[in-house]
Amino acid sequence: ELRNLLRAFGTERDPQRKRDIIKKVIAYMTLGIDVSRLFSEMMLAIETRDLVIKKMVYLYLTNYARTHPELAQMCTNTLQKDCGNDDPMVRGLALRALCGLQLPQMVEYIAEPLRRSLQDGHAYVRKTGVMGILKLYHLDPESFETSGFVDILYDMLRDPDASVVCNCIIVLNEVMQKSPNGGMAINRAIMLHLLNRIVEFNEFAKVQVLELVPRYIPANEEEGFQIMNLLDPVLRSSSPAA
Repeated sequence: ELRNLLRAFGTERDPQRKRDIIKKVIAYMTLGIDVSRLFSEMMLAIETRDLVIKKMVYLYLTNYARTHPELAQMCTNTLQKDCGNDDPMVRGLALRALCGLQLPQMVEYIAEPLRRSLQDGHAYVRKTGVMGILKLYHLDPESFETSGFVDILYDMLRDPDASVVCNCIIVLNEVMQKSPNGGMAINRAIMLHLLNRIVEFNEFAKVQVLELVPRYIPANEEEGFQIMNLLDPVLRSSSPAA
């Protein structure tokens, strides 16, 4: 029945009806029922401008990628194409899905869209790209080492969007966990830059920055006072994050 509904998906004109068809597939999937046989039909459904449908199809793809790697490779071209879509939400969601396939043979397909996303004009795509770097790191540490992404992440600590900066801190801390610093390396310029911007960050991001402070040793007393002055607005705050 579902296969017949999906085959009629392309000719269906009612947007809500289209959503309901895909929702039914996802519902079966979340109940643990194997609907991987519908992969080809679901691949056709991805060619839509409806963001809700795209989200659901991406969810379906990433769910079956690990158990059906041969099917996952069928959708790489579509996901790569969507990474260049005009809509930043589609670009970000497609990139997240591409990185979420988590198959070693997919590394060559992931690296280039990831690199482009870090220079994207929309913050949502950039912050999705930053978290994608972490997935690449866990997927293929050797490829990650030669990619130069660590240097790019350090540069991106100056990104105008605070949520992008927060993601950079999270990823740097994880990928550099085995370094002598036990996380991202912090110098005076980085510390002062982050503290000067701390008012821009949400509660979670503030915590990420504050956790770096004890790891940085000021060069002298004057620098120590400078850091304390920058921390003053946060310490005065009634926020539990502070």
